[in-house]
Amino acid sequence: QVQLTESGGGLAQTGGSLRVSCAASGYRFSGYAAGWFRQAPGLEREFVAAISWDGGSTWYADSVKGRFTVSRDNDKNILYLNMNSLRPEDTAVYYCAADRYSIVSGNPAYWGQGTRVTVSS
Repeated sequence: QVQLTESGGGLAQTGGSLRVSCAASGYRFSGYAAGWFRQAPGLEREFVAAISWDGGSTWYADSVKGRFTVSRDNDKNILYLNMNSLRPEDTAVYYCAADRYSIVSGNPAYWGQGTRVTVSS
């Protein structure tokens, strides 16, 4: 069974930083593209960031470009999202995801349970 478990969510102030992590188990993580989505209260889930299976390529939503950085450690089976210059509109539940093919243009096959990030003004 494929399992993705997020951690590291919490509280931050505007302009602050936070790192969320996603631990993968049950499959060979290095063989999957991976990334992050988020869902704010009352809004639909939106794409945040993605990274290729080897970490060589990354993609970001315009709303987080220049502020967030996605990375992965395939030896440890961990996906990261470093969030800097946080804004109140970044408040959401953040979900990690993985797929054999595309994260950006497709619908990821595997999802974590989510970790909540709250940014106060």
